[in-house]
Amino acid sequence: MGKLIDLSVKFIRKYLPDPFVFAIILTIVAALAAMFSTGQTPVEVIGNWGGGVWSLLAFSMQMALVLVCGSALADAPLIKKGLRKMAAFPQSPAAAITTVTLVSSIACWINWGFGLIVGAIFAKEIARQVKGVDYRLLIASAYSGFVVWHSGLSASIPLAMATEGASLVEVSRGTIIDAIPISQTIFATYNLIIAFVIIAALTVVNTIMHPSPDKTFCVDPALLGEEEDLQERELCGATGEKECKLEWRLTPSEKLNNSVVLSGIVAVMGLGYLCIRLFVDKGGLDLNSVIMLFMFLGIVLHKTPIKYVKAVTKSSSSCAGILLQFPFYAGIMGIMTSSSAEGVSLAGQISEACVAISNETTFPMLSFLSAGLVNIFVPSGGGQWAVQAPIMLPAGVQLGVDPSVTGMAIAYGDAWTNLIQPFWALPALAIAKLDAKDIMGYCLIDLFIVGIIVVLGFLFLV
Repeated sequence: MGKLIDLSVKFIRKYLPDPFVFAIILTIVAALAAMFSTGQTPVEVIGNWGGGVWSLLAFSMQMALVLVCGSALADAPLIKKGLRKMAAFPQSPAAAITTVTLVSSIACWINWGFGLIVGAIFAKEIARQVKGVDYRLLIASAYSGFVVWHSGLSASIPLAMATEGASLVEVSRGTIIDAIPISQTIFATYNLIIAFVIIAALTVVNTIMHPSPDKTFCVDPALLGEEEDLQERELCGATGEKECKLEWRLTPSEKLNNSVVLSGIVAVMGLGYLCIRLFVDKGGLDLNSVIMLFMFLGIVLHKTPIKYVKAVTKSSSSCAGILLQFPFYAGIMGIMTSSSAEGVSLAGQISEACVAISNETTFPMLSFLSAGLVNIFVPSGGGQWAVQAPIMLPAGVQLGVDPSVTGMAIAYGDAWTNLIQPFWALPALAIAKLDAKDIMGYCLIDLFIVGIIVVLGFLFLV
């Protein structure tokens, strides 16, 4: 096991390029595959790519806000104090890895946006306190929990199947007329068993993967410490600091900047809206709701507007990877999902190849595997559902497979290869100040473990 882990880590560190370079390579591969497989001309492929580049702008902004608002919330004194207390419980490197994996997995199962950020922040805090823990594995363990999100409460595909409307009938090609309740997907017995086994297995495997002390990559806790805010001192200069600070705070503009009342009013509005949406209108905790929760809790806990502005400013520098790379993945989605004059798309051909070799028993498993392959190029649950559902759902019905099972197989495949796809790791990497190659070697091991569990689950539990 130790040799296998070392081989995986060394292989990834040697051959995995920067996530941006990886996105460029995927763009080229998808373009060539589309030309040769679907018969599209280079001009058509480039047109499809350019037409898709800006299709994820809204989602890119959402992800940037999740990262910035989540980090700013964690920077609040009360949250930092709570995280430090929680991070003090693990007394050994092994216990640290176990704790981070469990916390991240459970948080991602509840809500993927919440878990993705909280897991990375919690792991970083543990690294400050637990001596001898491998920092790269710690962050990899926090990110590995993300693989269970599509089996949890914020899973986009099961929730799409549970939403009544014409779009559901259209995307399923008429195979789903009435909405499928989450009792048949998220809370189905087989799904709960698979999710539980994955979390347990990741916890054990990640803990076992911790290297020996001589191979451990430790980080200096001082490098993870908080930067001192010198703004007031710089404004006051070398003379009369106390008096200057008092005079500065008494100006009308600074009274507004430091007004607890203003923060309280806007926080009541924001949190009040969330309460109405969740408890009165019975709306779900979607990504926008998570962003609002992070934002307005952060405003409350930072107490004054200016302190929250400083926290957001400090966190916003981590968004570079998201802002640069998400348009490229949107372009890849455009290539994968666009059809030729004959109505053939590259993603559709992958799905149809899976259907051609399936029977009633193997169809869910092969749907999972094909979804995992498509996800490398189309790392978006909603985008993948739009591409694969019109093909996989009717084929599954013809083979006698329940649409709810087919939908969950696609959902698991969409989440599975996120373990080796840097797209979703960018927020966690930004918080941890690491590169993708630092954690993907460990995630590759998790990829094989999760793949085996899901394949066996769909073969024997469904």
